[in-house]
Amino acid sequence: MITRITRTMAGTFILLSLLLGVESSPLFQHVNWLWVTVFVGVNLFQSGLTHWCLMDKILTKLGFSK
Repeated sequence: MITRITRTMAGTFILLSLLLGVESSPLFQHVNWLWVTVFVGVNLFQSGLTHWCLMDKILTKLGFSK
C-alpha cells in the first residue's frame, strides 16, 4: 500500500510541476516549477539505489500499512 501511494504521489508531483513549468502548457506559471520535477526524480533515483525513501517512513508513521 505504501509503495503504491508513494509512486502515485511522485507521479502526481511530476505531472503537476510539468504542467506549471513547461511554457507550452495551458497552466504555465514559471519555468522554476521544473525544479520540483528534478527534486522528485533525484529522490526516486536515490530510493532505487539505497532502498530508503523518506515518504515511506512518513506514511508508516501516519499508520499506513506496507
